[in-house]
Order: sequence, then structure tokens, then C-alpha cells
Amino acid sequence: MDSFAALAPDPLYPEKESERPDNKLEAWGTGMLRWLSRKRRQPLWLTRRILPRVHREAARLADLDLAGVRARADEVAFDLRCHGITTAGAARAFALVRQAGKLALGKAHFDVQLLGGWAMLQGMVAEMNTGEGKTLTATLPAATAALAGLPVHVITTNDYLVERDAQIMAPLYEALGLSVAWVSMEMTPQARREAYKADIVYCSNKTLVFDYLRDLIVLDDDRDEDRLRLERLRGEGGRLQQLFLRGLCFAIVDEADSVLVDEARTPLIISGVQEEDGGAVTAQAMALAGAMQALHYRIQPAERRAVLTESGREHLRQACAALPAPWSIPFRREELILSALTVLHLYKLDEQYIVRDGKVMVVDEFTGRVMPDRSWGQGVHQMLEHKEGLELSDPRATLKSISYQRFFKHYLLLAGMTGTAAEIRAELGRVYNLPVVRIPTHRKSRRLHAPDSVHASMADKWAAVRERCRELHARGVPVLIGTRSVAASEAAARVLAEAQLPAVVLNAKQDADEAALIARAGEIGSIMIATNMAGRGTDIPLSQAAREAGGLHVILTERHESARIDRQLEGRSGRQGDPGHAEAILSLEDAVLDSVKDSLWARPVGALLAAQGPGWRRIAVHWLRHAQARTESKLARERRQMVAADEELENSLSFSGQGD
Repeated sequence: MDSFAALAPDPLYPEKESERPDNKLEAWGTGMLRWLSRKRRQPLWLTRRILPRVHREAARLADLDLAGVRARADEVAFDLRCHGITTAGAARAFALVRQAGKLALGKAHFDVQLLGGWAMLQGMVAEMNTGEGKTLTATLPAATAALAGLPVHVITTNDYLVERDAQIMAPLYEALGLSVAWVSMEMTPQARREAYKADIVYCSNKTLVFDYLRDLIVLDDDRDEDRLRLERLRGEGGRLQQLFLRGLCFAIVDEADSVLVDEARTPLIISGVQEEDGGAVTAQAMALAGAMQALHYRIQPAERRAVLTESGREHLRQACAALPAPWSIPFRREELILSALTVLHLYKLDEQYIVRDGKVMVVDEFTGRVMPDRSWGQGVHQMLEHKEGLELSDPRATLKSISYQRFFKHYLLLAGMTGTAAEIRAELGRVYNLPVVRIPTHRKSRRLHAPDSVHASMADKWAAVRERCRELHARGVPVLIGTRSVAASEAAARVLAEAQLPAVVLNAKQDADEAALIARAGEIGSIMIATNMAGRGTDIPLSQAAREAGGLHVILTERHESARIDRQLEGRSGRQGDPGHAEAILSLEDAVLDSVKDSLWARPVGALLAAQGPGWRRIAVHWLRHAQARTESKLARERRQMVAADEELENSLSFSGQGD
């Protein structure tokens, strides 16, 4: 039985052949609506039934050349547009895409990639191990949906990967008669509009959302379809010609855990220049905050905020008594001072931000990546510039904003792929209605995991990392050292430089240099230092000599707030059946322990570890794991609260719109 044909009859889709619409365009529209309205999800054991169908179809296509593939693609597209994407239709499309990949790229999809593609076509997140070929897997659902007439967005995390993936996979799509393009922030608006007209568009999540917000600004909240049609009929195509997107139909999100969960904590905002609160106000706020005493405020590191005491409010009222607006407005002066206190006590250079080319650039603490196009609001960014003695940029005022949760829920069909989704299965299901399916590996993993090694101090930890690298380098084993922040990367580099070990530091720039450097981490004798998420999505091929030496050896120098990030880093070794090793060298001064320092067990466990009695290292390992789990639970709770707030806002907007 076809996967989308098991529901009750629908008057839009007559069961009798004689009642089917004659008009092919109407048939295409009803067929696609039928598929989208019946997004049924199946467990992995049930998705396996696609494999024998694809194999049978592939046997029939084995003798096709590129011209034959192109002719066959027209037949498959016609069938998909008339009848929707059934199991039989998808099997024919998958077999054709597989043949196109074999002829155009020299790569035929493995069975596990067929399973991953089918899961995504069903509207699921396919969890596939690092190195299993997710980029090639995405061509299966993307090409199938495009042949069926849907605009497809393949979304990944940065512009380099966008361009790379589109260029690599373009011959496959072109063999099927499909147009493919990529979109980046560096392109002109007109070039981006032309790119969005392609059947399959590769783009980063940030670029896509900002173009969506620009479309909302053009429409100016007037989304009356009749009015837009009248403009087109009258030749008044001004607004329509300024729009970027053709609609939000089908999205395949690469690194879905990062885009849909981790990045979702940050709102996407289009802003304009704000005239008020210029440099003088920023300087006054920093001066007033710097003059305040400890009794005037409390710093809450866990919540990343400062709180004024009653004494502080009184002190601030007296200090601002003779100052003009905005200092004469109580809530505004408190807001400015709290921002200044947060900048002074909680924002640290090379952790939350870096200074490059005379500008403050945000560092995503969760991924370790530098975000050159991102800035903090509420005057925080200008206060950081003042703190570092830089020229102040213009304050910004919000024009349009949206969160990733609200944006991605607008798609008719959403799917994803990632190497780490099991830990956030519940969140993906609750927020996006996205089931997670675990796809088996093509070859059995040969990665070996060493027990965690815990040291009393940070200095002892770096000494242990140095000695471990010295030992591995002498044997020619390639080493990848994962750190949590840019500052930690620089500390590791200094330690290895003192030992005269040839380490290369990757400081998480989102460009081709990052991918080119991380790809060399598999060479014999190389030592690479990188933040945990740097180079994600880039393959690390092993040289034959490195494979014989034991494969890539990954060293985690700190447990991250999320175990998923640790798994991503460990997954850089032992890909596609290659040999590899992973181990963690940690300390009792790591930042992850901040989450448990105020807990009930902090004092007794701390005393036990300080005594360093028998078995203290084993206790320390469990304590660090507990701290990581506690932090991850806190982050998940914050995300749930944010989702609830988004849903409440969306519901209130919908309610208020009903009365218009």
C-alpha cells in the first residue's frame, strides 16, 4: 500500500479515474496538496520497504545514459505532479536520482543513504553518523520533491558549505533537468532573487530568514493575495518584483540540531539606525556602572545577568539626579546600567566576543564560531566597543524580527539530517513535529574510546594534553584537539609551542580557510587545535600512512554544555569504518562545573575531591558528567520557556488578527 494512500477518501481527490481532473496543472496542484496534507511518518523498520522497490527500479535503469536519464526524468516528474509522491513514485524517483549520481558524480547512493532520504521525504530528521554522506543523501528527497514541482530549500550553517554543496551536487540535478542555485549574503539583492527562482536552492539559515524578513518589510504586513494579484494585472509589479522567496514549501535542514535547537535561542532581527542613545549615553552608562560598589548589585552568572539591589537603585537615583534624559527616566536608566554591569562582569574577551579589524565580533559560546554579522542589542554592543576603546557603531532599532521556531514551522514540509539528534528527540517532536529516525552506518565503526582523564588544575590538564600530543606525534598519529572557546585554543597553542610541537590553530572563521584546514587534520603527524564545532560538515580524509598509524585521535579538553557537541567532536574520527580514537582530558577547574557549584552536593563532593583520596578521579568523572547533564537540562528548560513564549505571542497575534 502506498504510504500516502491509507487515509479516508477526500472529496478533493476522487478515487475514480473518470473523476480525476483533465487539466494537468489542476492535477499537479491537487496531487501535491494530497501529499502535503498526508504527511505520514513511519518507523525505520517500515521505511526499509522502500529498498526492494528502489532496487527493482534501479535494475531497469542500469543501462541508461545521461540522455536516457533526462528523458526518464520528464516521465517521473509528470507522474509525481499528477498523483503526488507515493511510495511507488518515490521509489522510481530515488532509482533515477541514484543512476544520475552514478553517471554524473561517480557516486551511487548506498542503501543507508536511501533510507535516510526516504525518512526526510516523510518529514523526519535522519540521524546519520558523521561521515556517512549526508550531503549526497539530501539529493534524494530534494530532487524528488523538485521533480514533483515543489520549490526546495536545502539549508546549512554557513555560506562556504552552501556554495560547496551546491557546486558538487549540481551535475546530478542538471542530469535530471532541474535547476540549482545557491544564495549567500555577499550576493546582490537581484542575484539572490534570481537564485531563489531555481528548483533547488542551497542557502544558509541566516541568509534565508533575513530574506524572509525583507519580504515582510516589502509587504508591510499587507499580505492580501487579491491585492497583489490586482497589482500584477495592472502592471504594478513593484512589490512582487522586490520579493525574494517563492514560498516556504519544503526545507531540508542540514545540521538540524544546531539550526533548529542551538541557534533557535537567538532571535533574527532586521534593524535600522536608532538616533537616540549615542556615544555620550554609552560612556555615561559605563562610567556609572564602573563606579558602583559590590553592595549595589548582584551578578548572577548562571542566568547571565546583573540585578540591582535597593541600595543600588537609591545610589543610581542620586547619581542621575542632575542628568538629562534618558537618565531622568527610572526604568530606562536601570536598563542602561544593568546592560553596562553585564558587559563589565560577564562579557569576556576571547570568550563571548573577539576584536578583529577594529570591530567587536560575537562568538557563539555554544559552537565556538565567530558571528561577524551578528551584534547584541540594548546598547550592549556599543558598550563592548567602548570597553575595548573602539569606535562606536550606530545603535540599532528593530524593524522586523522572528525566531527560528516560528520561521521553520511555516514550511509545508520540514525535514532534517544530523549526526546528533537522539538527545533532543523530544524537543524536535514537541516544537516542530519532527520525528527522529536513527539510520544505521554503512560500515561498522572502529572508533575506540579511552576513559576520561581528570586533573586537579587547569595547568595539570594542559601538561597532560602536551605529553599526550608529544607521544602521539612521535608515532605519526594525526591529532585533533577540541576546545570550548577561542581563549582555550590559544592556551593550548601556547602549551604546545613551548614543547615545540607543530600545532595549527583553527579559530572558527566561517569560510573556505576553515574547511581547507580542518580537511588536513587527517594527515600524518598533524596537530590541529579547533573549537568544538569548527569545521563541522567538512570531511577529514585520512592518508594511508595516517590510517596505518591508527587513524585520527581526538582529544576533548573540556566537556561542553551539551553532550551532543562532544559526540560531534568524537565523530570526526573513525568515519566510514576508518580506525580512530577519542579521549577526554579534563580538569576540576573547567567551566562546566559552574552549574553545580551552588548545588546541595557541591561542598561535600568538593571536599572529597580536594582530599584526593583513593578513587577520586573516578568520582571526578561522574561529577563532571553530572554537571554537564545539569547544564543541558537547564538549557532545555530555557528553550521550552522560549518556545512557550513564542507560541503565546503567535496565538495573541492570530487572535488580534481575527478582529481586523
